[in-house]
Amino acid sequence: MRLRWGCSLWLLLALSTPTFCFQIPTEVEQQPTITVRSPGSLIALPFDEGFALKCEAKGNPPPVYRWTKDGRDFDPRRDPRLFSEQNTGNFVIPNNRYTTQYQGKYRCYASNKLGTAITEETEFIVPNVPKFPKEVIPPVEVEVGQSTVLECNPPKGIPPLNIYWMTISEHIEQDERVSMGLNGNLYFSNTLAKDSRGDYCCFAAFPTIRTIVQKNAMAVRHPSLLLPSGDQSEKHIIKGDDLELECIAQGFPTPVIEWTKLGELLPERAALKNFGKLLTLAKIEEEDKGLYACRAKSSAGEASHFFKVSVEEPPQWAFEPPRSQLATIGSDVHIKCSAKGNPTPTITWMMNGELIGANRKVFGDTIMLHNVQPNDSATYQCEASNPHGTILANANLLVINLAPMVLTNNYLEYSVVQGRDATMNCEVFSSPPATIKWTAVDASKNTNSRRFSVSDNGSLLFRNVVKEDGGQYSCLASNSEGEAAIVARLDVKDPTVIVKHPEDLKIMRGAVAQFTCHAFYDPSLRSEFEIQWEKEGEDYLLRSTEDSGYYIDDGILRILNVSHSDEGTYTCIGRTNLDQDQSKAYLTVLGTEYIEYLFSNWLFLTKTSLVKLTWLAADDHHSPITEFIIEYEEDNWEPGRWKELQRVPGNHDAVLLSLHGHINYRFRVSAANDMGTGPPSTLTERCKTPSTAPDRNPDKIKIEGHLPNQMDISWEPLLPIEHNGPGLEYKVSYRRLDVQDVWSEQMVKRHSFVVKNTPVFVPYEVKIQSRNQRGWAPDPKVVTGYSGEDFPMSSPDDVTVEVMNATLRGHLGGYSVQWWRTSSLLTAKKIAEDKQSVRVPGNHSRTMIPGLKPFSEYRLSVSVFNTRGSGPNSPQVTFRTPQGVPEKIPILKPTNAQRNSITLVWAPPLESNGVLIGYSLQYQLGMYFHGLNTHRILTHGIRCLLTDSYSYLRNAGASSKGWFIGVLCAVAVLTLLALIACFVIRNKGGKYSVKEKEERQPDVESKGTNEDACEYSDSDEKPLKGSIHSLDCSDNKEDESGDSLVEYGDGDDEFNEDGSFIGEYSGHRHRGSAEMSGPTSSVA
Repeated sequence: MRLRWGCSLWLLLALSTPTFCFQIPTEVEQQPTITVRSPGSLIALPFDEGFALKCEAKGNPPPVYRWTKDGRDFDPRRDPRLFSEQNTGNFVIPNNRYTTQYQGKYRCYASNKLGTAITEETEFIVPNVPKFPKEVIPPVEVEVGQSTVLECNPPKGIPPLNIYWMTISEHIEQDERVSMGLNGNLYFSNTLAKDSRGDYCCFAAFPTIRTIVQKNAMAVRHPSLLLPSGDQSEKHIIKGDDLELECIAQGFPTPVIEWTKLGELLPERAALKNFGKLLTLAKIEEEDKGLYACRAKSSAGEASHFFKVSVEEPPQWAFEPPRSQLATIGSDVHIKCSAKGNPTPTITWMMNGELIGANRKVFGDTIMLHNVQPNDSATYQCEASNPHGTILANANLLVINLAPMVLTNNYLEYSVVQGRDATMNCEVFSSPPATIKWTAVDASKNTNSRRFSVSDNGSLLFRNVVKEDGGQYSCLASNSEGEAAIVARLDVKDPTVIVKHPEDLKIMRGAVAQFTCHAFYDPSLRSEFEIQWEKEGEDYLLRSTEDSGYYIDDGILRILNVSHSDEGTYTCIGRTNLDQDQSKAYLTVLGTEYIEYLFSNWLFLTKTSLVKLTWLAADDHHSPITEFIIEYEEDNWEPGRWKELQRVPGNHDAVLLSLHGHINYRFRVSAANDMGTGPPSTLTERCKTPSTAPDRNPDKIKIEGHLPNQMDISWEPLLPIEHNGPGLEYKVSYRRLDVQDVWSEQMVKRHSFVVKNTPVFVPYEVKIQSRNQRGWAPDPKVVTGYSGEDFPMSSPDDVTVEVMNATLRGHLGGYSVQWWRTSSLLTAKKIAEDKQSVRVPGNHSRTMIPGLKPFSEYRLSVSVFNTRGSGPNSPQVTFRTPQGVPEKIPILKPTNAQRNSITLVWAPPLESNGVLIGYSLQYQLGMYFHGLNTHRILTHGIRCLLTDSYSYLRNAGASSKGWFIGVLCAVAVLTLLALIACFVIRNKGGKYSVKEKEERQPDVESKGTNEDACEYSDSDEKPLKGSIHSLDCSDNKEDESGDSLVEYGDGDDEFNEDGSFIGEYSGHRHRGSAEMSGPTSSVA
């Protein structure tokens, strides 16, 4: 029928094509087609449970099955011992005692009302256990030097067949003189006396049926001839098989066999076996045919035999087997069947399994049918055969006229990505073939473009699809019997594109690697979109599980605890059900090397043990190997503890190690690079080195005298691994230097020895040598030492005294310097402090005394010491330290702030480190004027007096007026004069001579207080408004008077101008010391 589409404008695609459907729809009646069949032969092996003969076919109506056995009808369903399947032709022959009854050739027929299809014959083989016939073989005599043959004549069985020649106790040894032929016979080119025996046996083995049979023993007999007979023979072989040419000659001496091919060289595939008597060519081809020659040569002459080799092949289709055909009523049909082979195959035609009738025209390999009708529908069989095999093909001929049947579903929707190709299917079955036309529903679409085409099977092809191609399309199929149509829709999607590409990474082993990947995709495909990660093209390597170390989430791949096995190419794939895009990144793992293989080669020499280690390093992980570390472990002394033995450069792969004797060693090797040291290799096997004499003697020999009349000798013993054998002990040898010639010797097992009754502090020569049961170590080195020391007998004359060994009575150890503080120069009170000391090496003549306090008196003495003890002290030396800088003032506090004045209060330093002579005070005033932001610091001088009363300074402010500055200067001068007068009156006392007092008190130095008033100074230029004045206190000269403030009491009832009491600062003393008597506080 023709479909009508209302007012839609249809555009007919310019390209249309007829079609022929070889796949007939199942709903259309058709002949049977064989789909499953059994192979050409089926062997009943002993251990199989059953043997299936299969035959399955498709057709409409469903086919009916029947079998023939050896050309006669055979119904497996009627035999209760067989197992038949329903709806197929399959049946199973069980493996039981009745199996041999079913041996034969089987063929299956599948039939319905339209025709019959048949299978090739299947031969079911039931092998019997092969046996040699019972026979009596008379003994045969042969003269020495003559040839002979022992025949085997094995029974028939299932190939392959293996033949062995043996005596009762052993295999027959074969060589150029004695060998077995392909036929199983044993050939003697010439016989010797040793060949005479009566127990030659031929064994035939059939591996397929697991059977070995034995022939009766036979004696040697004279053969009639050797292989092959005559001068020439023919050899026919099937193409693809292996060619075997055998030539066994007789004669004495034993002949040598030579092979040639006339007119050309032997093929390179040619191989000689069986001591040159067998020539083989594997998988022979057509070009291998020709004339081959075998020549047996000896000193007595030669013999030849020629093989004419022809290559044949079983039937095979020349082009293709006959094809099934669909024909319309009244048409002519040709069914062609061409086969080739050597010899040329014979063609036999059958229809529905029966030989074709004489009314059918057969011309050579072709059947010609004229004006066919529905009753010509049948299944035709073509069988090609020659002596090497048979092939058979079924060809269905269906004669029918049928209107188009569109097999593709209607209203299908095709989704395609923009830029890709698309195919819209329209599969049609019809007879005669239908014409296919595609049209677009939307009239605005330009379907004349080259991007559109119709394939032979009726499908519409789009190339490089664009968005505008989306929409509905119609497929119309028509022939002389009618027409049919379907509608399909094309939906064009946006392509998937990776927008965030993963980047190559270089990660340290053990760190975390993270790849990030994001993609754009069509929103309508959200449910189908996924990002998948692959490593080296395999997705199963990246399973995101708790134990895998891989975590994949929203396009991010995290690799935890990166190892060298994680190195490689990682691919991010953004995928929908329509398309995908991908991007790759490489992960480089930086780390240490590991040893892939470790070999060991043990070498033992006469006196030493050597081992050669060889290793093979794996990948250097992008950091070249710098060195290899060889470690060892022994189970004699420290089992399980690995120790480093040697390091070798990174370009080595072997090392020769010198080891200790009598030790069970095993080794491992580690590789190191800039990233660190890799894991150790596998362990070598243990091997025990032979016992040897010790390699070395003890070192670090100490010669000491703990008592005056003895000498203590000690040394560092050999390590247990250095013993090199059992029974280690030491020989101690000693003698007085330049006095004795003969060594005193003593064997000890410990690592110390005491020599008694020695003179005090005399030189000795000492040597120590190791020995074990295998011998002595090399000659030891001689060391020199002294016997025991005693107390020194003299002291140094002064600090720089030089003491001789005669009175020192021992080695000079050094000098001990002792000092102690006796008094402070600020007070007349003596101080008893603990002595302090420092030791100076004997090669020094001066030192520095640390930690002395300023303005103090000290005493010092020096003594000499050795290892025995210290000598007497030198005469004492007295010295004084100068004054030091006072410490920081601990308290500075502003109080009593007024409109035009402020009071500053401070305390004296905790440590004055001398006599205080004054304080330096600096201050800064900030003045702000409208429109002017200026801060300046001016310094003025003021001499500050030390008193026990409070002093204060009132400042009414700063001014730039000259008269005001003059008033300030006058007030300052008058105030200072008043303070000086008060000071003089307060300190007035008895008159005395200052010079005499100083002479009577030499330990105290007093400094007077300068009574000069502070001087006011200003710059020559007048300061700007808002400038800041300051006071500059200049230092006083030291007073020559011996008066001291210490002699006068403090004023406890002192008040400042506003009457506030500040006695809280009075009486401050450092740690209760009365060294300094000064003002408790000062106010300016």
